[in-house]
Amino acid sequence: MTHAHTSGRKRTVAAAAAVALALTTAACGEPQSAGAGGKPVIGLITKTDTNPFFVKMKQGAQEAAGQQTVDLQSFAGKQDGDNEAQVQAIENLISAGAKGFLITPNDSKAIVPSIDKARQAGMLVIALDTPTDPASAVDATYATDNYQAGLLIGRWAKAKFAKEGKQARIALLDLNANQISVDVQRDQGFLEGFGVDVKDKTKIGDEDDPRIVGHDVTDGAEEGGRTAMETLLQKDPSINLVYTINEPAAAGAYQALKAAGRDKDVTIVSVDGGCPGVDNVGAGVIGATSMQFPLKMASMGVEAITKFAADGTKPAATAGKDFVDTGVQLITDQPQSGVDAKDSAWGKQNCWG
Repeated sequence: MTHAHTSGRKRTVAAAAAVALALTTAACGEPQSAGAGGKPVIGLITKTDTNPFFVKMKQGAQEAAGQQTVDLQSFAGKQDGDNEAQVQAIENLISAGAKGFLITPNDSKAIVPSIDKARQAGMLVIALDTPTDPASAVDATYATDNYQAGLLIGRWAKAKFAKEGKQARIALLDLNANQISVDVQRDQGFLEGFGVDVKDKTKIGDEDDPRIVGHDVTDGAEEGGRTAMETLLQKDPSINLVYTINEPAAAGAYQALKAAGRDKDVTIVSVDGGCPGVDNVGAGVIGATSMQFPLKMASMGVEAITKFAADGTKPAATAGKDFVDTGVQLITDQPQSGVDAKDSAWGKQNCWG
């Protein structure tokens, strides 16, 4: 920053403050400086601040921060995919002298240079839910085993279709064209669980199984799910099994199926475990969903950074995995033989959003 003109410095400081306020909501309502009240600063950077998954994640981080007596600064992108806001959030945390931060990357690759800069500054960086690319760009990842989440709904669907003696016609409603890790893992896990040869596990859409009608993208939103379902139904009206990246996409797919008069004879499976999704399991809209635990991810992450701030200890991955597995649970009211599951009543007691 130039010091030539006092008025220029004031404008620059004011602009920086405006950016910080636009991006940041600390646990007590505004950005904290490093060591405020003698407490270490920890950051939470989510994809958005509107998705119930990230709202629950923020709740978990705030509760853990209160118990651990650290200052939590929370940031979010304006929408899914907003990398620039996350870059700015990291810059703010570096300036604040934070001990570390938790992040759900909007762009697993593009955020890595900023994470590198933070780690070079001595910060502990933990990815939540969505791994970075490469995963080694962060000190640890706390996440659902997304491949396992996909496997569970795939195995459930396979057992259901086998029991009913039905041949599957499969539509896959994915996230977007970027093929980020969470999207690929859920999609490929589902297909493997259903018994499809997925070819390259790191790539969506290279399968040649004749049961697959096609893939389309939803942006993880209800409207996207509706549009993608309409497109695939036009391609093949006989679709009877629909995989969706998440429960909002599933809700949209159901609306399209209902409009086409197909809602009673199509099975929808999904991943999330949000309360609206669990309600849809209870209502029969979604056949089965794999529940994640975002509050647990965030609270464990805050505890890990607090420990790092105290004694320099870094978290260790779950045995046999390159991340800390925060668990997944199949939720369905149509249990299938050989597939462990809880019902929607249990789901309502443990859901988020």
